[in-house]
Amino acid sequence: CDASILLRDPISQSTEMHSVYSNGLRGFHVVDDIKLAVEHECPGIVSCADILTLMARDAVLQVP
Repeated sequence: CDASILLRDPISQSTEMHSVYSNGLRGFHVVDDIKLAVEHECPGIVSCADILTLMARDAVLQVP
């Protein structure tokens, strides 16, 4: 719920993003692109957690 999966540590790669339990996750660049676009229009309003919530909702709605 806090979007900690998006935290990056390029040196040690010890964040959730690089965890063995996150192996099947992908599309991080999509979240980055959305966050940049939202920040451009309304800076400091929408968090990455908000974006992940909406993406999860939309993904569930796509499942038959």
